[in-house]
Amino acid sequence: MSRCEGCRECTLPLPWLGASWLFAWLGLWPLALGCSFMFFLVALRLNHEAIHHNLGFTARGHHNVMHALSVVMIGSNHSVAFNHLRHHKHLDTPQDIEGKCGHMSLWQVLAYGPKFPVECHLETWKRGGKFWRRRMLTDLALNWLLPLLAIVFALDFLWFHLAAMLVAQSLTALFAVWITHRAGDGHAMVARTQRNALVNFVSYNMFFHLEHHLFPGVPVKRLPELARRLDKAMPEIAKGAGRVVG
Repeated sequence: MSRCEGCRECTLPLPWLGASWLFAWLGLWPLALGCSFMFFLVALRLNHEAIHHNLGFTARGHHNVMHALSVVMIGSNHSVAFNHLRHHKHLDTPQDIEGKCGHMSLWQVLAYGPKFPVECHLETWKRGGKFWRRRMLTDLALNWLLPLLAIVFALDFLWFHLAAMLVAQSLTALFAVWITHRAGDGHAMVARTQRNALVNFVSYNMFFHLEHHLFPGVPVKRLPELARRLDKAMPEIAKGAGRVVG
């Protein structure tokens, strides 16, 4: 992507975040919760692009995106980055902390969910070295910004947001890993994909996960085009893969 396209990508979560805070401020909790979920989903996409340096920025720019997202998503997005890159490099090995969720049942991954971000942080601290430790500690320090604002200015909608983000973090193993890697169909591909246009529109194209694993340097917004090219050149790839939904 060009730098301008990357900047536009950075704006995608903002409407959902603003709507969530507005509805929470008005006491419209179900609407606020729905918008919080969509914010977290789109923020995951943006963080994922920053992890793979797909936004057209410098290396520092991509790290700054992850730092900024850590403020509003809670936890360290650099711990996510460290383990996600290892997931690509060591797929389905004991070093793949992220990917092990795909071998769990639905109930197992729901029970494991709250432990998942904790394990990601611990793994980064143990194996990440000085660079990743420093980045992770910066993220965690930034985590205090919203709680301090909520305390100083008595902003109840920020407490709602923080609670929603903690729940979302506890479900990340389910909807960011398990749903795209679950092995229930016994397919031989490394990940699942999705061809339903409506599902892909609602999920911001995050379910072209097989295509992402094959070409991690392709931005998410380009994955539908990549899928069309793969379907034309090697239709057996999509046919051999499981579907994320359906």
